[in-house]
Amino acid sequence: MAQTNETILAALKTIGLADGGDLVSRDMIRALSIADDKVRFVIEAPDAAMAGRMEPIRQAAEMIVAKMDGVASVSVVLTAHSPNTGPAKQPPPPADKTPPSLTIGRHPTAQDGPEGVPGVDRIVAIGSGKGGVGKSTVSSNLAVALAKQGRRVGLLDADIYGPSQPRMMGVNKRPSSPDGKTIIPLQAHGVTMMSIGLMMDPNKAVVWRGPMLMGALQQMLTQVEWGELDVLLVDLPPGTGDVQLTLCQKTHLTGAIVVSTPQDVALIDARKAIDMFNTLKTPILGLIENMSTYICPQCGHEAHLFGHGGVQTEAETIGAPFLGSLPIDLDTRLAGDAGTPIAAGDGPMAEAYATLAKRLIDSGMS
Repeated sequence: MAQTNETILAALKTIGLADGGDLVSRDMIRALSIADDKVRFVIEAPDAAMAGRMEPIRQAAEMIVAKMDGVASVSVVLTAHSPNTGPAKQPPPPADKTPPSLTIGRHPTAQDGPEGVPGVDRIVAIGSGKGGVGKSTVSSNLAVALAKQGRRVGLLDADIYGPSQPRMMGVNKRPSSPDGKTIIPLQAHGVTMMSIGLMMDPNKAVVWRGPMLMGALQQMLTQVEWGELDVLLVDLPPGTGDVQLTLCQKTHLTGAIVVSTPQDVALIDARKAIDMFNTLKTPILGLIENMSTYICPQCGHEAHLFGHGGVQTEAETIGAPFLGSLPIDLDTRLAGDAGTPIAAGDGPMAEAYATLAKRLIDSGMS
């Protein structure tokens, strides 16, 4: 008997919580997916303290689903919701023409453990194993697509060495700092955004060691007045380095999305990114296959320049949700270079990103 989301949720309703209700009625189940006979979902506790007491609940959920007919394996991840803490932010003061007096890039300050960002409901990292797979393009367009569907969205460009979001989002102003301590982010296409590229000379290389990178990331998370956001997307640099390690260990992440092309070489590195997130106990919210197909604008012929379907197969293998595939598209590249993500307009590519955004919203992760 093949199980469905409804039958899985019905089984999970039988697991009661000590303070009343059950996992389903308390809306703790996230990213539920069924791939053949593999079931995967996330239990999201209201806070870190409760998550620390819920390991027996996680084990019970895993056991009850594993006993269901037609289920060969179950993966259950326990995570904590990042609380919307602190008083509501006042509207930021008008940007002035005086450059901020603060300095970006320093050694990180000590903190007791993972922390949330005040006012930010969920933080989702978007990563890749290697460069050149279109991760930043996906990040900017997904942010705009979520904003078009009514979400309050932030976009943090955490690619310190190669920030590209200012160009893709059409922003080139230097953020203001009213007191030399806080940074007022910029707005573009309905998205609140911040990038190291807005604070540095665009023609100068960032020549920093690991501690400087970690300090810069910490500053952009904690010193930026993000305001009230439903989700903050973090566009990570490629690879599995200091920025990824710092973000996963020092921030209450809701989870991560991995972007890859279907090419075998890209998938090799994507698997390393997935393994890194698993090692750091960051839930994989889904995989996206970029550059999946190429459709000739002259004759309509469809070609698979980098292969096709490899990312979906990988998602099925590891039991992670497959969020969708995106083609190689000239208009997408032109729109990014022009500073207006294609998701901001209409057409097939805008609809493709709208579908990705809806899948994230429906899964409860944005």
